[in-house]
Amino acid sequence: MPAVPTLRPARPADLPAIEELMAASVRAHFPSHYDVRQTASAARHIARPDAVLVDDGTYYVHEAGGRIVACGGWSMRAKLFAGPSDDPDDDPLRRIDPATEPARIRAMFVDDGWTRRGLGREIVETSARAASGAGFAALVLVATLPGVALYESCGFLARRSVRIVHPDGVELDGLLMDRDAARAG
Repeated sequence: MPAVPTLRPARPADLPAIEELMAASVRAHFPSHYDVRQTASAARHIARPDAVLVDDGTYYVHEAGGRIVACGGWSMRAKLFAGPSDDPDDDPLRRIDPATEPARIRAMFVDDGWTRRGLGREIVETSARAASGAGFAALVLVATLPGVALYESCGFLARRSVRIVHPDGVELDGLLMDRDAARAG
């Protein structure tokens, strides 16, 4: 029987393992929604941990048997999603105002062998409670298509389609989604 995963804040020393998990998760889950070229581009451009979230203490990992099997978190920074953006308002260091802007849910990835066990939901709800405690009334995210079902099950509503354009010119369909921070999933 596999170890029971425990949730904890990510540490800088976790970054290599987080990056490995992100890339493996993209390769496992994206092919059901994106083509081979899109999946390869996402593994290169989206599957990169954001050290700022770790330094801010807003990024979490589930660890089981000494291995990171899920990761994700929230941000008080303007950057809306993992990977590159050409939006000048998507500043990865600018702190957002909880009185006027929603906290961001960011970089959710789960190992293929650990899906459908509530790990992603626990990270989303832990993030929502922390963001609410920091004064944020709402949460926003840009979902890649493999994550939409999780986010919907956590109470997020799709607001509009977005195109995620990578530096190699490859585009992915995504959804801008939001919800109230205090709402329990």
